[in-house]
Amino acid sequence: MNYELSKCATAQQGDPNRLFDLDISFHQAIVDAGAGPRLRTIHSGVKPQTERYWRLYASAIIDRLETSVNEHVDIVNAIEQGDGPGAEKAIQLNWENGAERLCQVIENLGERGSW
Repeated sequence: MNYELSKCATAQQGDPNRLFDLDISFHQAIVDAGAGPRLRTIHSGVKPQTERYWRLYASAIIDRLETSVNEHVDIVNAIEQGDGPGAEKAIQLNWENGAERLCQVIENLGERGSW
């Protein structure tokens, strides 16, 4: 999934819906593999709210996609090395940076939607 995102980032183009689906699938795979039932339930409750914003603004951050891809590489590398604390740190950094990227887009474009 991240390889496909990387190809889109390198080309600096892509269907925003495809980018959204790849990114969501990447993160969902991590949640599915590592979270217990309670955390998966909490995640599934919050996920629709975050997805609305990400889907709405995905096309506005295509130029910053390579940063997210690189953060994903750090996550994958930590998981492959069995480095739980490193994976946790990399995931947290990706979520925090992703939220910051999204906030910048919302600040620049204005809030959209009525949900």
